[in-house]
Amino acid sequence: MKLLVLEHWALGDLALASPFLHAASQRYEVTLVAKPIAEDLRRHFWPRVEVLPFLAPWTVFDRKYDLWRWPWKTILELLRVLRSRQFDIAVSARRDPRDHLLIALSGAKRRIGFPRWGSQALLTQAIECDKMTKHRFSYWQTLAKALEIDLLEPIPKQHKEREVIVIHTGAARMTRVWPLERYAGLVRRLRADQHRVEVLCDRHQLGFWQERGERARVPDTLDELVCLVGKAAIFIGNDSGPGHLAAISGVPTFTIFGPQLPELFAPIHREAEWVEGGPCPYKPCYDSCRFSAPHCLLGVDEDTVWNSLVQFVARHTRIPGEGDSIPAVLEPTGGSGAGILVLPE
Repeated sequence: MKLLVLEHWALGDLALASPFLHAASQRYEVTLVAKPIAEDLRRHFWPRVEVLPFLAPWTVFDRKYDLWRWPWKTILELLRVLRSRQFDIAVSARRDPRDHLLIALSGAKRRIGFPRWGSQALLTQAIECDKMTKHRFSYWQTLAKALEIDLLEPIPKQHKEREVIVIHTGAARMTRVWPLERYAGLVRRLRADQHRVEVLCDRHQLGFWQERGERARVPDTLDELVCLVGKAAIFIGNDSGPGHLAAISGVPTFTIFGPQLPELFAPIHREAEWVEGGPCPYKPCYDSCRFSAPHCLLGVDEDTVWNSLVQFVARHTRIPGEGDSIPAVLEPTGGSGAGILVLPE
């Protein structure tokens, strides 16, 4: 049977979809409509999935509803291709009427999704949910249950050198970037404790690290990023795509949150931990901050992170069991500290 899957958003979102895509491809002929970066992920994590690259114009950060700027010719060609495939099933894990319109226009016989603003009329199977209490991954779990897919099958993992601590200081949005000076403090403390630390960063951050004599690296490709995070004993970073990539590579992650909520977006690794950002009445925030600076993130000081991190580092100095798999249920503890990922019965 032919299954169409939509996930138009960024690296972290595709990483959260990876267990579903891997498991679904064992049972269905899966086609994924996603950003071109999905093709790089496919090679590493779900090689049986076919990727149709598409830059959905409503996923950009700015001026997303300037309809005259949309690539209408590309959109119409995508619809022509989708209709020609004659999909049996189409799914979206987002409460997004734009997705639901796209899968309706694809001509798929069975269309499963989470309705919003009346979009249930476009679906053959509308699944109601409370968006504020569900981790992003739980939407994929729900779809898997509807399709009778078991997500407990592990994604194959590469060999890992369990000595290096990888710190990635970048993120797609500045509102999610913890101050670099505080990251530099963590690097000094870890090295003072005789740990091997490798710093990865975004290109515009490279000058900061070079001025401090740090040989930071800017991964030029997703393949390079997968290789660099895959060798880590642990991964430390912002609420961003590289952390989610580390988690599905089997690496325990420590995330410094700000505008987002860990119970909704923590990396899906059973030993993921985090420090949560300060309170704000507008959380969770997505593309922008209502204030001049993200106080929820800037209020997280270096000592607070270090006090949680030092315990996390101590717990991951040995090689984890070889039988680990991608976990299927997130049970957050709330507040700062560890998130607990529990496999279902």
